[in-house]
Amino acid sequence: MSASELDWFKSSYSSAQGDDCVEVAVTEQAVHVRDSKDVNRPHFVVGRDEWRRFVGFAARG
Repeated sequence: MSASELDWFKSSYSSAQGDDCVEVAVTEQAVHVRDSKDVNRPHFVVGRDEWRRFVGFAARG
């Protein structure tokens, strides 16, 4: 699936000031992550389980 076909949304963890913006797109198999200020730059993809562990780790601070 190409980046243009994904349903991107701004992460709730992004800065409210607009300078630290991360967008994510979730599919059945993976989570796609990109910099919203440079959407033409390649994004990266992680498995859903790995993403869940990452978010849990980040939430614990």
